[in-house]
Amino acid sequence: MAYKYSGRIIRAGKAWTDNDGIQHPANWMLWDDSTKAAKGLVWEDDPASFDGRFYWSDGVAKALDDVNEVDDDGNAIMEDGEQVVTLGLKTNAIATVKAQAGGLLAPTDWMVVRSAENGTDIPADVLAYRAAVRLASETIETAITNAADLAAFIALYDAPVDADGNPTGDATINNWPDAI
Repeated sequence: MAYKYSGRIIRAGKAWTDNDGIQHPANWMLWDDSTKAAKGLVWEDDPASFDGRFYWSDGVAKALDDVNEVDDDGNAIMEDGEQVVTLGLKTNAIATVKAQAGGLLAPTDWMVVRSAENGTDIPADVLAYRAAVRLASETIETAITNAADLAAFIALYDAPVDADGNPTGDATINNWPDAI
């Protein structure tokens, strides 16, 4: 929140000069509202806050699904012979889930490679963990895909709570198995 003059922020406790070259004192904040208005000062509130994960700006939601970009005439916007596509929230979220699953599986990948190369057994707890990670990934991806609207998609990021507001588990989007 700030006072502005001709689009410029005027800082409290600082003298300022208007467009006519008139310098105003550092104590201008003591002026009443009508004097400030007469001098051209305008109060501007800060922009409303918004969650940048789901919105471009206040009230402007990001698309859930991919968008094939078109120009003002409805013609496809092309780049290198391909239509420009803006990835939607679902596509980006699924890519993140796949990367998370890959990161969770990576520390035990060497055991899978070793088993494939020389037949060494993979410990049962490692196999169970890897299966649980793959199942969690599939479950989260399905929940993302099935989100019917933005409210349902945002709900995937909300952790469940009990009647007192205490968390009772992980948000659907973060429901991964515990590490072994």
